Amino acid sequence: MARRRILLTGATGQVGWELARSLQGLGDVHAPGRREMDLLDTDSVVRTLRDFSPDLIVNPAAYTAVDRAETDEAAAYQVNAVVPGIMAEAAKRSGALVVHFSTDYVFDGTSSTPYREDEPTNPQNAYGRTKLAGEAAIAASGANHLVLRTSWVYGSRGANFLLTVQRLARERDELRIVADQHGAPTWCRTIAELTSQVLVQGFDGRHDGTDGVSGGDADFWREHGGLYHLTAAGQTTWHGFTEAILDLSAAQKRPNVVAIPTSAYPLPAKRPAYSVLDNDKLARTFGVRAPDWRDALALCLG
Repeated sequence: MARRRILLTGATGQVGWELARSLQGLGDVHAPGRREMDLLDTDSVVRTLRDFSPDLIVNPAAYTAVDRAETDEAAAYQVNAVVPGIMAEAAKRSGALVVHFSTDYVFDGTSSTPYREDEPTNPQNAYGRTKLAGEAAIAASGANHLVLRTSWVYGSRGANFLLTVQRLARERDELRIVADQHGAPTWCRTIAELTSQVLVQGFDGRHDGTDGVSGGDADFWREHGGLYHLTAAGQTTWHGFTEAILDLSAAQKRPNVVAIPTSAYPLPAKRPAYSVLDNDKLARTFGVRAPDWRDALALCLG
């Protein structure tokens, strides 16, 4: 029996690097680099999809430079909206499943309770707008899909808040950190492992397609696919996240951490003041739930 063909984008990124490992048991993972599939080049994307003909497309790649997107929205739109739409159209034609990752920044942050998947979106920056457009393109394609919104992603590699705090802690005696933005820091390994746990439910012996190679049981994904939130449990602020990082890091010196308002640290892109996501739909449908953000951070730094 032929093995499932999995196309994975962004394998050098935080989530992509973890997915390249967690997806191994589901099939043969092909993770093209930029020279083979340049997401800023539509022809390159179309050619790779045609030549590889995947059964499963997993797309964690994104234009994630939130502030730069304010002045480079065309590039952000290409990567975050156009490319996911192309992938979904290809998946629709071939019967593949497409898995795409989105963001808490599709919300405006005016809520005080965790956002559900069916609540109105209102992105406040270019990054959020382009990611929401990607969600819409996938939904409009009619392809079987999973769109997984996550938040405040960190890990032990790449560029992220955790590594920035650790570096600044070595360099400075005081850190001034925003304390009025609320979210759920989510370890990239948690995202990858839960994604694989969800996928295997449509690929096991109960749900395989007749050829055993397809993106899974089409009926299963038509029933259970769609939009889900996937973040760590609990919530904190950037200030609280910083304190927890320093508590768990093996640093010889600990800087003083000063809580500041968002207004004291102006950035080009507006951030939502509250972007905690409700993960109950994912738990009800697939029986998986991420650990509390503190527990995941301890595992990451352990």
